[in-house]
Amino acid sequence: MSTGGPSPDKSFANAQPARVGVFGGAFDPPHWAHRALAEAALSQLGLDVLHILPTGQAWHKSRVLTPAEHRLAMCELAFGDLPRTRLDAREIHRQGPSYTADTLRELAGEYPGAKLFLVLGADQLLAFKGWVRWPEVLAQATLAVANRATNIGADGALDQVQEMDLSAVDLPFERLQMPLKNISATAVRARVERPVSRSGALDVLVPEAVAGYISHNSLYQIHS
Repeated sequence: MSTGGPSPDKSFANAQPARVGVFGGAFDPPHWAHRALAEAALSQLGLDVLHILPTGQAWHKSRVLTPAEHRLAMCELAFGDLPRTRLDAREIHRQGPSYTADTLRELAGEYPGAKLFLVLGADQLLAFKGWVRWPEVLAQATLAVANRATNIGADGALDQVQEMDLSAVDLPFERLQMPLKNISATAVRARVERPVSRSGALDVLVPEAVAGYISHNSLYQIHS
């Protein structure tokens, strides 16, 4: 995985990428559902490159995010071995609130003529019209959406089979097919926070390297 803007590495030496994916989120932490969604997008959309974009100043989050250096490091561990991915820190470095419309405008300038795909989970699609300048986002990128289980909270069962109902969504989007993974960052943080579950297998929810990073850096633990 490379980091940042356009890169001279060998994978893009012969041709300008024509199909560019954008996968943003807090990634606090990145988990197996994030990984599966990235894999589905790369395969099913035929992407030349997929930008992994950890959120900077998240205007829509009520809680304080884990420091950016930790989230970047965990993204490198979660996605670093996937081909055609690029860890992109631009939203973290951007001053003030970070909006997807601005990121897409920048990427359109960096990849002239490319088709942009915004990779989302179904929960984000259902909230899409609450995004800042969402019509601008829709004009710049094709939405590529994977469904999620109806209950993705901290107490949701991992083996759920009921998907979110997207039948009333009046937005154009492409559906990504991937196994339903009822994993959320909220659930990961809750497992670490609860003393009774700290001995549980965190790598059921996150890649083993991410689990090790969380433990080594004492992330998400409640300190008395």
